[in-house]
Amino acid sequence: MLEEQLLDPHRHDRQAFTSGVAELDEYLHRFAIQQSKKGVTVVRVLIDTDKSETVLGYYSLSAAQVDVLQLDARAQQKLPRYPVPCFRMGRLATDISHQGKGIGRILIGCAVERCLEARKHVAAYALIVDAKGEKSKAFYEHYGFTPCRDTPLTLYLPLGK
Repeated sequence: MLEEQLLDPHRHDRQAFTSGVAELDEYLHRFAIQQSKKGVTVVRVLIDTDKSETVLGYYSLSAAQVDVLQLDARAQQKLPRYPVPCFRMGRLATDISHQGKGIGRILIGCAVERCLEARKHVAAYALIVDAKGEKSKAFYEHYGFTPCRDTPLTLYLPLGK
């Protein structure tokens, strides 16, 4: 059974994780624990409970904001004219041996669920992601994310009405 958990360096084998994107692998191997301890981000992993040390994929979440002028015209009409609070999914990666099996979709769902839960306590308009290229951008667009006006590799997903 698949389960989402907070990254735990004593339980999860970060070094065995390989996504095929060096920057994403290095982040999990070297920086995720440090940044989590410093309160910069929260890193969550997806595991199979039958082999709980193996990281199938991961994502990171932190606070963010976006200039309202970067959003589409319809969103701009509804929002104030100053930076809008958001959440940022700074990293999302799936282990290469599990790519194409829907892990990315599950991770996005988990991240959105976490953001919706946090929104009950702290206001945020959208979930923002920084795509690592056109293929990544297309992946996020498939799940409803919209590119920002001036930085099309930064995309957002409104979290409510």
